[in-house]
Amino acid sequence: MNTVELHCIIHAYKSEQQHISDILVAQLSELGYQSFMETATGLKAYIPEDEFDFARVQELPVHYMFPGKIDWQHKTIPNQNWNSIWEKNFKPVVIDDQCRIRAPFHTPEKMYPYDIVIEPKMSFGTGHHPTTSLMIRWLLETDLQNKQVLDMGSGTGILSILASAKGAQKILAIDHEEWAYQNALENVKQNKCKNVQVIQGTINSLQQEQFDVILANINLNILLQDTPDYAKRLKSGGILVVSGIYQEDMSRIIELAGYNQLQYQQYKEEDHWVAVAFKK
Repeated sequence: MNTVELHCIIHAYKSEQQHISDILVAQLSELGYQSFMETATGLKAYIPEDEFDFARVQELPVHYMFPGKIDWQHKTIPNQNWNSIWEKNFKPVVIDDQCRIRAPFHTPEKMYPYDIVIEPKMSFGTGHHPTTSLMIRWLLETDLQNKQVLDMGSGTGILSILASAKGAQKILAIDHEEWAYQNALENVKQNKCKNVQVIQGTINSLQQEQFDVILANINLNILLQDTPDYAKRLKSGGILVVSGIYQEDMSRIIELAGYNQLQYQQYKEEDHWVAVAFKK
């Protein structure tokens, strides 16, 4: 399938450009965009060609928040050119001097305890965006030995792969997008994670499984919709960690979690994004 590249050109000083770019990522994610690249002039976002609707882009709230500051360009990228685009733009990410995320074409570096290989393609989750790096930081600090883990909205499968490396007993990775499902399968195999099961679906695809840890790096609307279901599938004493939300929206998640017997524990923040942990 071909891909549409949407180039968001932001006319602003660097500090404001980053703020607008973060808002664009959140709003475009809700339209189905799953991969993003920062550029010198703004942001590039990617979506399958059959899901591209420029009229919806032009109606985004960001236009009213920052009138006249964003111009748009878009083009179709043939499927066979996708990997070459990532090879030119995807650089390794190191988080907390412990976890290095790289593509297969990068040379391994043995100085990091966790070396994760990601073939990003169209899936969200390369460690470049704050929401992913926040989740990774939480995982790096957490004992996952022999835990049952659910990774909702798994994207590339990066969180599942790290959970496996951290000693989790069994990990279930779920994403509703076909390309994310296929990409996670590829990355799980690449990283030799035999205890990670990848399925295409939603929280409703599960039966009555219970988990020690649930990870959900999605977006605010899905989190508000699905948090009650996460609570039902979390073992007593289990931990839910969510990201994909701004710090100013955190109170809404905390309030909803409280209604579902989930006790707020802590949060991490980066560039106005947060990851929030709860305990059942």
